[in-house]
Amino acid sequence: MASFARLGEELPVAPAPVPWKEQNFASRLELAIERGASHLVSLQDARGFWQGELEADTTLESDYIYYLFVLGKAAPERIAKLANYVRARQLPDGGWSIYPGGPSELNATCKAYFALKLAGDSPDSSHLTRAREIIHRLGGLELTNSYVRFYLALVGAVGWELVPSIPPELMLLPNWFYINIYEMSSWTRGIVIPMGILSAVRPDFRLPAHARVDELFKDPNHKTAAFDWSDQLISWKNFFLAVDRGLKLYEKFPWKPLRARALRESKQWMMEHMERTEGLAAIYPAMMNSIFALIALGHGPEDPVTWREIKEFANFEIEEEETIRLQPCVSPVWDTCIAMVALEEAGVPPDHPSLVKSAEWMLSKQVLGPGDWQIKNKDAEPGGWAFEFRNDYYPDVDDTAFVLMALQRVKFPDSARMEGAIRRGLQWLLSMQNSDGGWAAFDRDNDHKFLCNIPFADHNAMIDPSTADVTARVVECLGRFGWPAEHPAIQRAVKFLLKDQDRDGAWFGRWGVNFVYGTSGVLRALETVGMTAQGFCQRAVGWLRQVQKPDGSFGESLRSYDELNTKGQGPSTPSQTAWGLIGLLAGAETSDPAITKAVSYLTTQQNSDGSWSEDDFTGTGFPGVFYLKYHLYRNSFPVYALARYYNQALNSGEYCAIKFQPSEFRLRSGF
Repeated sequence: MASFARLGEELPVAPAPVPWKEQNFASRLELAIERGASHLVSLQDARGFWQGELEADTTLESDYIYYLFVLGKAAPERIAKLANYVRARQLPDGGWSIYPGGPSELNATCKAYFALKLAGDSPDSSHLTRAREIIHRLGGLELTNSYVRFYLALVGAVGWELVPSIPPELMLLPNWFYINIYEMSSWTRGIVIPMGILSAVRPDFRLPAHARVDELFKDPNHKTAAFDWSDQLISWKNFFLAVDRGLKLYEKFPWKPLRARALRESKQWMMEHMERTEGLAAIYPAMMNSIFALIALGHGPEDPVTWREIKEFANFEIEEEETIRLQPCVSPVWDTCIAMVALEEAGVPPDHPSLVKSAEWMLSKQVLGPGDWQIKNKDAEPGGWAFEFRNDYYPDVDDTAFVLMALQRVKFPDSARMEGAIRRGLQWLLSMQNSDGGWAAFDRDNDHKFLCNIPFADHNAMIDPSTADVTARVVECLGRFGWPAEHPAIQRAVKFLLKDQDRDGAWFGRWGVNFVYGTSGVLRALETVGMTAQGFCQRAVGWLRQVQKPDGSFGESLRSYDELNTKGQGPSTPSQTAWGLIGLLAGAETSDPAITKAVSYLTTQQNSDGSWSEDDFTGTGFPGVFYLKYHLYRNSFPVYALARYYNQALNSGEYCAIKFQPSEFRLRSGF
């Protein structure tokens, strides 16, 4: 491959573009990999990690305006900057979307309307008038999800009768009971337990009278539309709606014998889970709710416990000259392991300082203490990694598998320490396999689907079941460490993947957008255990060819989560083109025209500094509800995909008329 003596230094400006047909394919490929790897290295933090921005929709800024008012810290200049960011993203029809290019979405629009009203915008202004009109067209405030109505009730903007019951007595249900907090997903626990405290205490977080939003109801006489019975009389939805009505009656009773104990245990759980972390669950809604719950329990904003949470929460802010925007959390471990794997595939020597430094940082982040995962996995030793800087209660399977793959190739000075960390990590991964053969993100066998009918479960992420993309990551990790297809754990995983595959050959992407992500991940995983020649894998390769665009790119809109007829369709993006290329490389011949077209697309779309540009969101939080843009995806994955193509073409002898000259990266010992 091309010499990388300049890696880490500023590269020369690229010459004026030359028509593609007149360029040497191999030379352009080598230059693209070199520039991409150099750009990635330039983004590394001096402490060894990578951290790209994690971007979401305007619900975060809208909630933050609300949060600052509740805290009594609504400094006018800060509110103005947040409001500027929200206003700038209003759509022509008056609403707000939850991803770029998406339609107006009811919950995001209601939150934006309320936040801008708090910020001082007149409800008679043209932009709020248009917002109110689209809210009515979308069904009105009565059809928003339970969290929108909860936050409005908390400040007296609507009545509590519009909010699903979240009794703190949930904490008292034993772990063996069919319904308990550990049958909810880890993120739901972090969000809901503080909400249970707030539902019981109902603090007086009164905002100015003008903050009411009665004008957003489409039908003022039917405000409880969200609690309408299902047409199917005997159903889980109707069962839980009946329970909810019973709980609302219970709230009116003056005597609640278990309430005090439930509040104590809820507070204790919350306080314990705020230790060894950067905030409760290290995610935006859980942290905001925990701050509100602490204040409701008498811990004011200056109390050391509350102040620490407030300080950690403020770290999500990104302030610029005229705006403030918020991240939902931070992703340094995830960003780092992906960047490491990309650089390793690109030929960076295993003892290069950049990799050694990142490995040292990564080893320091291994979670070696207890966590919620132990409730259903009591006998396993800890050894996973979390997504954030520190979130010790919640290491996750996806991060752990990717970290292990990143560490595998590094030539670390303390080999015994590295071997011990990898051994612990692999043991933890294996222990987290679900009974259906797949792997989930944070918990084992967290898959009681009936819980999704609870009224406060409308964030579409009440449980944490096995998914194809996480299962594939583990299989890929095990395969890279030499585990054969015949191993029982892999056989069980393959059975799950077979069952989870769509008829057209694609796999759903739970954590990335969407079928391109899922399908690529499964093919890459099964390649490591030598299974991609099998018929079900070739169907997946055929699906990728089918959705590839004529220019070689891939693109899939977030609409595919709601509209299956849009599977694999959407604006082209570098990250999704890289995923498509990775999947094709796993199951097709290197000489396949679909592969060379994807390579050509990525190399021609690269910027002169080695980066790629990408506006669309290609990450997923909660399908249909909350989406993400990982700002490093557009750079890490193309480098990996192009380098993987180069290596496979070089080793296969099928060069597609490309005359590769094998060489090694010759990197300096330091930058």
